[in-house]
Amino acid sequence: MVTADTRRVIAAGAIGNVLEWYDFAVYGYVAAIIGRNFFPGSDETTELLKAFLTFGLGFVARPIGGIVIGRMGDTHGRKAALLLTIFLMAAGTVMIGILPTYASIGVAAPALLLFARLMQGFSTGGEWGGSTAFIVEWAPKGRRGLFGSFQQMSVVAGLLLGSAFAALLNTVLTPAQMGDWGWRIPFLVGGLLGPIGIYMRRTIEETPAYAKVLSVSTAPETGPSGLALAARAFGFTIVWTVCFYVLLTYMPSWTAKYMNLSSAAALWSNSIGLIALIIGIPIFGHLSDRYGRRPLLLTCCIAFVVLPWPLFVYLSSGNVPYVVLVLIQIAIALLISLYSGAGPAAIAEIFPTRRRSTWMTTGYALSVAIFGGSAPYLSIWMIQKFGTPIAPVYYLIAAAVISTVVIWSLKETAFDDLA
Repeated sequence: MVTADTRRVIAAGAIGNVLEWYDFAVYGYVAAIIGRNFFPGSDETTELLKAFLTFGLGFVARPIGGIVIGRMGDTHGRKAALLLTIFLMAAGTVMIGILPTYASIGVAAPALLLFARLMQGFSTGGEWGGSTAFIVEWAPKGRRGLFGSFQQMSVVAGLLLGSAFAALLNTVLTPAQMGDWGWRIPFLVGGLLGPIGIYMRRTIEETPAYAKVLSVSTAPETGPSGLALAARAFGFTIVWTVCFYVLLTYMPSWTAKYMNLSSAAALWSNSIGLIALIIGIPIFGHLSDRYGRRPLLLTCCIAFVVLPWPLFVYLSSGNVPYVVLVLIQIAIALLISLYSGAGPAAIAEIFPTRRRSTWMTTGYALSVAIFGGSAPYLSIWMIQKFGTPIAPVYYLIAAAVISTVVIWSLKETAFDDLA
């Protein structure tokens, strides 16, 4: 039975997550402009590399945030942890929006930009695991896949909001206006929306599962150690994060450069794909409750072993109609939604409630920091190194192979009680 209280707390967790991920991801959608303003160099590729390097360095703080805020979620409650993450994210986002550029203050500009990204990264390190634990623990039995998918839906909604807003600004403003002041608008709007998320999260209560473990004695737990469980989450996350940051965050830059699209056209096609992803996630989350998590997760992994190479060869051929690009991005999004629908519940079910926030957040954040944050930078580097625009597919394929092995080793948990 889904009560009004359950709907309210799920909404609070999800809406706060939307704002968190809008704030974190919008950087990637204006990375080329940030590169010109904060890392002026001899050529466009060098500027973009430096901008995405800073994007990736923001992920360095994610494991630290995952450990600190994840532990806080297990010791002081999910609510306190989620309030802290959204406050830090709003502060870091506003800071980026008001920073003077390199032309104004020299090397202090990229240094302050990096500090703001580290603050955002620390926040996101605790947000993903905290919100996943919160939503899955509130879900009724037999509907954890569907309810957990709302967490991932809200992540993608944040990405979509950032992509669509950046596309809108590129449509209504001239390139000169965007480069001068328009790029600041998404960050300032994101910072201003932060208090809305803070207010909503202040009104929520602790999850029933967390309240239950607090009420019983702390008997020693059996089974694998926290580190062993975190290692499973680490491997589980690899293909997930690489797909997100290569095929969703970096993709607008890739299609603009190698398919000769305008920034607005590249962002609009990416936004359409994100809409398809949002639609697919709850569908596959629901199906994972009925048929299990593993079939959906394995199907996604195998698809990303087989399909990336022929798709990128075709897209880089120089003879792809725009409507076909959009259809391909929709298809890619639906494949990712197989994982994103079943994934939040599946990864949460690896852990017992008493250790869920700490070790799930740690394993997930480490994987994203190593494989996700570096994905746009590595994609650009690999294209330069190997002299072909399809080079990022090898990174995708390797990630899919590793996660396939990990998921194959996990037992099906969709039909078990939450530990």
